[in-house]
Amino acid sequence: MEVKIKAIHFDISEKLVAFVNKKIDKLARRFEAINDVDVNLTLVKPEAALNKEAGIKIHLTGSELFASKTADTFEEAIDLALAALEPKLEKNKEKK
Repeated sequence: MEVKIKAIHFDISEKLVAFVNKKIDKLARRFEAINDVDVNLTLVKPEAALNKEAGIKIHLTGSELFASKTADTFEEAIDLALAALEPKLEKNKEKK
């Protein structure tokens, strides 16, 4: 499984990369159908609150799932996006 992380409008830290990889690895252990994951982290408006957006696209065998969430921190936005994707992954797992 390959995880692609793209930082838009900012330089990503090693700590944030490690956080993303840890969360995705945990998800991949629960759902074996995950092939690839694309994570887009965007700094929307530098001065505003809720300015960090995480978009996560999960490539499964035969389909794709996507969720995007905005929060005060990238970690929180990633957690929210993954929480939104989990029910979709469960539903997909039940179909198979």
